[in-house]
Amino acid sequence: MNARARGNWQGMNWIRQEKRLAIYLRDGLACCWCGASVDGEATQLTLDHLVPHIHGGSNDATNLVTSCHKCNTSRGTRSIPKFAQVVAAYINHGLTAKAVEDHVRKCARRSLVPHLSAAKALIAERGSASAVLLSQKG
Repeated sequence: MNARARGNWQGMNWIRQEKRLAIYLRDGLACCWCGASVDGEATQLTLDHLVPHIHGGSNDATNLVTSCHKCNTSRGTRSIPKFAQVVAAYINHGLTAKAVEDHVRKCARRSLVPHLSAAKALIAERGSASAVLLSQKG
């Protein structure tokens, strides 16, 4: 039986647009791992499960952080501390792996509540979460 038939397939519609955008807003429209921001020309934001689905992770906002596509695909199912080491070495700006890990965990702990109404308003104004992100690009 494939993943889709088991109900584990995520696809693009596994999360409501306003929740996705609220998480992006909560995290400053930037990757929590490397800091790449939505105004960067080649930056595509995604959501990263801190505890991956295959390890029992949920779609709760406290298990999701904004991640650029590069970090999200590079991380795979590596643990937060192990991937923080990779990111700290990759960024090479004097950040320690512990500082990267602390930042990622801090982002996940922030409340989503203040950002939900802003996300809903932006989507109503611009039509979709994607349109909001495109309007932020420099």
